[in-house]
Amino acid sequence: MPEDGEQSRHTRARPLASWREHHGWSAAASLRRLASRPFGTLLTIAVMGLALALPLTFYLLLGNVQHLGDALGRNPAISVFLQPGQPGSVAQLLAKQIEANDDVAGVTVKTPQQGLDELSRMQGFSSALQSLDDNPLPYVLKVQPRDSLDAAGVSRLATDLRGLHGVDMVQDSGAWRQRLDALLDVGNRIVLILAGLLALAALLVVGNTVRVDIASRTDEIGVLMLVGASRAFVRRPYLYAGIWYGLFSGMLAVVLALLVELALAGPVASLSQAYGGALHIGGLPPWLLLAVPVAAGVLGWLGARLVSAWQLRRAA
Repeated sequence: MPEDGEQSRHTRARPLASWREHHGWSAAASLRRLASRPFGTLLTIAVMGLALALPLTFYLLLGNVQHLGDALGRNPAISVFLQPGQPGSVAQLLAKQIEANDDVAGVTVKTPQQGLDELSRMQGFSSALQSLDDNPLPYVLKVQPRDSLDAAGVSRLATDLRGLHGVDMVQDSGAWRQRLDALLDVGNRIVLILAGLLALAALLVVGNTVRVDIASRTDEIGVLMLVGASRAFVRRPYLYAGIWYGLFSGMLAVVLALLVELALAGPVASLSQAYGGALHIGGLPPWLLLAVPVAAGVLGWLGARLVSAWQLRRAA
């Protein structure tokens, strides 16, 4: 009885070992087949790699536009001008009241003398200020919103500040922030649409390449199916070919995107110096660089799977 159980386990293990062996053979055979026609293989990989690199490049450029917006004051401080004649005690009390708001990161009090000193350093104002008998400038509160606050939240905060007692005027560049956010939203949507269209193009390239390969081996496939080979057995090498195409083209897309990033490093460094080092280039995240070849491999497998299934149905 134990011998029968052992024989049964060996019988079950044999198909699994054969299945693993054929997968290994299919992966190696498909890779050798791609290497046997290097020009066509490299051309297909280059086309797919360029198609996949375009959305990566746009994503990189869009991210750096956002960094540029932050460096140029995408979320600048809101200037709250108190009514003329308000004493410093009122300014300090109002600053503490504003600081208690959850949407506020900090408040800085600028005295009338500090404002006057800033004006005197500006060209053309020095002589005019000397003729003043007293300082006409009010206290100004520089309110810094939280970094996570969006344009709509900053606009609401500015509206709340205008309603405070003793406030004469609130200066906020919320309209510029809203325009920048709207442009970035449009850019994100364009990147998603472009990625979808180019992924479809890559899928079609793989599908057409596999279709041509299957069409050139119709007689060989017919013989295999006559001797009892299943469709899954016949199409397995073509599925691995699609995976290789996708994987290599994804790696090429990552290399091209990194070259674009490297090409931008010099001009961005010069621009950062012009803005006092506040601007830094934002590279592609590591998870995305690792995900692109994997996703491209899945895309290549899907294209090969769809076309090979259709071709084999016609050949049956």
